[in-house]
Amino acid sequence: MMKCVLGIDTSCYTTSVALAGDGRVLASERKLLTVENGKRGLRQSDGMFQHTTAIHLLMEKLMKQTEGIEIAAVCASTRPRDVDGSYMPVFLVGEAVGRSIASALQVPFFAASHQRGHVRAAMVDSGIHEGPFIAMHLSGGTTETLVVNDKLEIQLIGGSNDLHAGQFVDRVGVKLGLDFPAGPHMEALAVKGQAKSLFPLSHKDGHCSFSGAEAQAMRVIDKGDMRKEDIAAEVYSYLARAIAWLLQDAHEKTGVNQALLAGGVASSMYLRTLLPLRLKKLGLKMRVSWAKPELSGDNAAGVALLGEEMLGGIR
Repeated sequence: MMKCVLGIDTSCYTTSVALAGDGRVLASERKLLTVENGKRGLRQSDGMFQHTTAIHLLMEKLMKQTEGIEIAAVCASTRPRDVDGSYMPVFLVGEAVGRSIASALQVPFFAASHQRGHVRAAMVDSGIHEGPFIAMHLSGGTTETLVVNDKLEIQLIGGSNDLHAGQFVDRVGVKLGLDFPAGPHMEALAVKGQAKSLFPLSHKDGHCSFSGAEAQAMRVIDKGDMRKEDIAAEVYSYLARAIAWLLQDAHEKTGVNQALLAGGVASSMYLRTLLPLRLKKLGLKMRVSWAKPELSGDNAAGVALLGEEMLGGIR
């Protein structure tokens, strides 16, 4: 019977569970939380309610996918990031369920951060097996440049100083009348548009800004004389320029020449086309790897893999 680790992640917009064994993801299930049309997000209490109603159904689906397994440990994301004071109520759902299952099975429970889970999931089939490397965590709640060492310990060295990349995309998308989360819809528009770098890049001391570009986009939308496709293309042009600058800054600070991009925003195939062009224009010779698209957004796969590695450390 194969021993495996159950991973659980209850983030702001996704409930997810996964099983990891023998250093690989055996099975995973996830469900996006529902956001009312026209809204730009969820209250934490609403997110917790949706997690609570979804997680047992996902567990049932997950356990039907595998036979002959034994849960040897449980790992859940219990906080957003690996920094003191990092807290968000939605993670209490996954932690409570995880601790309860571990207690019932009399197996170890491990805690991980949501961010570290993202980085670990992004490493799967990326070609990056160990540190040091630069990680970019790009999502609706985080836009950060990180240095990851050989123990997967994370050090923050830069990022956004106001809005996050996903917020920028979602706010402009909702203003354009798109459903939340707006990323896939914005990308579909952007590939049909043309960008002229109308939003000047704002950056300083290892941090970039998205609020100015958002304000410019809102003014353009209100003016009504620019195609939606072109506005979306400008948004993705700004993202590519901002991320390229953050990677350049990280490389200059650390000398590390390999980078891994993770998070929901990093799942954009259009961004994966634009960024290499920007890096080439900057003359930055950095090996850039991307998380598999299915492991870019919020998921419990990385949490399960981290749990398996933590279990190995106490055996």
